[in-house]
Amino acid sequence: MGSLPAVLRSEWTKIRTVSSTTWTLATALVVTVALSAAVSALMTSQFDNLPEIERAAFDPTLTSFSGMVLGQLAMVVFGVMVVGTEYSTGMIRTSLAAVPRRTTFLLSKITVAGLLALLVGLATSFLSFFIGQALLGGHRTGIGEPNVLRAVVGAGLYMALIAVFSMGVTAMLRSTVLSLGILVPFFFLISQILIVVPKAKEVARYFPDRAGSKIMQVVPDAMGRGEAPYGPWGGLGIMVLWVLAAVIGGCLVLRRRDA
Repeated sequence: MGSLPAVLRSEWTKIRTVSSTTWTLATALVVTVALSAAVSALMTSQFDNLPEIERAAFDPTLTSFSGMVLGQLAMVVFGVMVVGTEYSTGMIRTSLAAVPRRTTFLLSKITVAGLLALLVGLATSFLSFFIGQALLGGHRTGIGEPNVLRAVVGAGLYMALIAVFSMGVTAMLRSTVLSLGILVPFFFLISQILIVVPKAKEVARYFPDRAGSKIMQVVPDAMGRGEAPYGPWGGLGIMVLWVLAAVIGGCLVLRRRDA
């Protein structure tokens, strides 16, 4: 199986025939949309009780992506499982015997899984947006308003990049458990804690999740996030650099170490 199309087909077959990866992507969509809808409905009922400064900085677009905090967890799990399962089951030896070019093997896996994550991410972001705006009532915005479409598409890109970053890290660590043990606390504890610590905040702003999520904002100071030294596309660019570093690192580890 030396040709690139054959390798891509093989990776597609692996992903779609493993029920856990399919369910993980479905969970990412359902959980994100459901939580976003719940927060949007709650915000509508409590909007008049918010402090004036919060009402002035209210971002209806970002509010409709409130469920992304849990949706990205599912994307992390998806990315880790796509690569980590090869090692946990021992299938990595069979895969590399069939595809001796290790970089081609890993990049094909990441490409197929990344495109699938992108499709699910875009479906999730558009559904979250339209359902969220419907529930926001008089506080809603429209897809045609300035920068809103950018934020919606960017949210889908963000979810896909989270998955690809997780794949790269797992390729370096070669372990599902270790990868989840590092990535989950990183995104859901370390990043969240450091962003509120005055001195550490300046560093935490450049973490992949903090920088990448900037693309989902329309109002610069929405939800008390504060101004950042980069714009929405700059933040996404920083995240892309993190993703590239993880993927390159994964390729180097796979090429230099035994399966």
